[in-house]
Amino acid sequence: MALAIFGVLPAEAKSTMETAGTVVAITLPAIAGGLTLAKRDWTGTAQFFVTTALTVGTAYGLKHLLREQRPDHSDFHSFPSDTSALAFAPAQFLWQRYGWQYGLPAYGAAAFVGWSRVDAKRHHWWDVAASAGISLAFNELITTRYHPRFEPYVTADADGVYAGLTYHL
Repeated sequence: MALAIFGVLPAEAKSTMETAGTVVAITLPAIAGGLTLAKRDWTGTAQFFVTTALTVGTAYGLKHLLREQRPDHSDFHSFPSDTSALAFAPAQFLWQRYGWQYGLPAYGAAAFVGWSRVDAKRHHWWDVAASAGISLAFNELITTRYHPRFEPYVTADADGVYAGLTYHL
């Protein structure tokens, strides 16, 4: 991995890194969506699909409206990166919905996707940053914090210590 960061891997390995980044970009939404289903978090499932669709749709639309040449000069659809948008949407969703414990590893994976796109000369770093920003904006607007149905609590006062369980509808 350190060799890849410094750009000393052969061209075949770099295309493998680009492919790995694409696989991670496709896997992240599957994991995030699966997690919402495993938790039976139907609100989260809906929020996840809406934020991901809006993030990727916006990135795709902007990519075709704005003309920025890719670093490899293959076309003028560099800005923003829709592959990075596909990775950052679930990463930001997981962070906002379930907390840093889920979001931090997902952000690490999304950062790898962004790096793989830049390393393969398919995008500039600002294309990836724009996709992350679009994801952040939509998740801020739509995603709410998850509260499990049953939540234990403990309180204490002068008369004693009390424990209970709160049920959320």
